[in-house]
Amino acid sequence: MSIFCVRKKIELINFLKDIKISRPGLWFPTVWIYLVPFSLETSFWEQPIFWIGLFFVTFPLNYLVYGLNDYNDIASDKVNDRKGNFLFGAKASQEHLTKVPKKIALVLLPFIIYFTFLSGVYMLLLLAFMIVINIIYNFKPFRIKERPPFEICIQIGYVFTAFFSVLLNDLTMIPWQTILYLTLFAFQAHIAGEIMDIEPDRLANKKTTATLIGRKNTKYLMLVLLLLETYILAIWFQDYILAGFLGIFSIWLLLDVFVFFKEKPYSVAQMKLFGIAMNLSALASMLWALYSGKLLHPVF
Repeated sequence: MSIFCVRKKIELINFLKDIKISRPGLWFPTVWIYLVPFSLETSFWEQPIFWIGLFFVTFPLNYLVYGLNDYNDIASDKVNDRKGNFLFGAKASQEHLTKVPKKIALVLLPFIIYFTFLSGVYMLLLLAFMIVINIIYNFKPFRIKERPPFEICIQIGYVFTAFFSVLLNDLTMIPWQTILYLTLFAFQAHIAGEIMDIEPDRLANKKTTATLIGRKNTKYLMLVLLLLETYILAIWFQDYILAGFLGIFSIWLLLDVFVFFKEKPYSVAQMKLFGIAMNLSALASMLWALYSGKLLHPVF
């Protein structure tokens, strides 16, 4: 095998590692939130900028979010058995991760320039804020990720994906009720990850809300958020389909807490199954949200 072929093979391996770092199995929150401001009343899918923005909130944005996360989480990721795949993220070496911040900058810069050219200084400020909030989350002296419960609260940063969508695609701003729902959605999605990571986080002495209050209490917290989301969808938006999705999820969580798992950790196979189920339900709920448009028209 020639030196050229070896080099290309190494580059491909490193590229696939970077894709894994961005966690394709967890792209659905940014994609979901990006799509919320759209309505089928407009032919948005015919606009190239829609697809460019959609691509941005998959790999580039999640490479920023999870790349900085992994850069600062080497100890806990090393002992995390669910990592090392495209669903939950890579188990990258320290040598590989030291290059990640520079790669993030190189990936983001063309988009920042292009989106700022299209949408002006407000877009530049919005993108700068999204970068800063990830720095505050991951790096000292702030390192909010280990200051419970603020590591949950800061997940409101995900909602700015909707603001990005509105600004880039020149859409009507989403209602405050929708913003509140998306905030609770971001909190709940983060808590689900903390529940699965309790053991490796404790082994690495990483503080999270889940490691402090325990598995069962964290599930109760998640259940409260799910019930609040269900109420908002059913009463404020009269969206009984999405509310039904979350109602079924709430029933499952009750069975999880009181019947099936209780205080037991999930196996890797079970976590992968949950991850696949989350992606399938996210896809179905995205299509429904676009079709119905109910999240854009609260009745309360």
